[in-house]
Order: sequence, then C-alpha cells, then structure tokens
Amino acid sequence: MKNITVSVDDEVYQRARVKAAEMSTSVSALVRSYLIQVTSEETDWERRKRLERETIAAITAFRAGDRLDRAEAHERDAFS
Repeated sequence: MKNITVSVDDEVYQRARVKAAEMSTSVSALVRSYLIQVTSEETDWERRKRLERETIAAITAFRAGDRLDRAEAHERDAFS
C-alpha cells in the first residue's frame, strides 16, 4: 500500500475531521474511499471500447458478398 500526502486548507481539513467523526471513521479512510470510488468508474476510453465490442457483437447479418456491384450502386432506385 502506498502513502500519499494531500494538502488542503484548514477549513476543509476541520470539516473533513467532523464528517469522519460523524461516520466513525478517519479522514484517511474517507480519502481512501473517495479514491476507490473515483477510480472504479468506467473511463471514457473504456466506455468507447465496450460500446465498440457490443456493436461488433450485434452485427450478425453482415456479409461482404452482400455488397452491391458498381452498376447496382449507381442505379437511382438501388436503395429503395
């Protein structure tokens, strides 16, 4: 386990001590709990990768052979 040093102004520290006492814990435990909560949330990159995997998994009916040939693609009603 790593020890870290955090600097806060006196008022914040006093309020944190009161809050910790109300919760029957320590300021250190409050900070630890907060950091665990913040770091356990999904990051934007992780969310995008998950969405990419889900999208790829949902594509079941795609086949490269289903593409229109050049003549079909240039017909006006090809996509109707």
